Amino acid sequence: MVFIESAPRDRFEIRNDSSAGQRIQRLTLDLSPSAGKLIFDTIEGGTGVEVFQPFRVESGEARLRGSPVIQDGSERLTLDFTRFEPGQRFVFSIDVDDQLSASDLGQIRVSGREMEGALLNAVFGPSGGAGAELQARVDGNNRARAKAACP
Repeated sequence: MVFIESAPRDRFEIRNDSSAGQRIQRLTLDLSPSAGKLIFDTIEGGTGVEVFQPFRVESGEARLRGSPVIQDGSERLTLDFTRFEPGQRFVFSIDVDDQLSASDLGQIRVSGREMEGALLNAVFGPSGGAGAELQARVDGNNRARAKAACP
């Protein structure tokens, strides 16, 4: 996963680089341990600052089971997939704000290492089979890597 700060929508790019047969069944992004105390800002006048953007699929071959419901001010987002095979991508956008009182770009933009520490939980498994959960932390370059190998 790669996080890209952008205006007006922040982007998350996810690629399944796992071994053959290991599809991504579910992803959960938990912002609560992030350095910037990040939240999702999805509605006007809510918890976030100024600009807001709801969840939106941007591109990729992977398919969601349904549209996720992300409450304004939430620190957690879960995506369930019907199809996310090795080699496929999934890109979505949403607004992310920090909650720091002294943010270098203000709370409206995620900057520097504010995403660092967020957790990505990924459930990998064969099509129609039970999955194994892996966890990765977002690093100082706004990347997290949880990779499943063949059983």
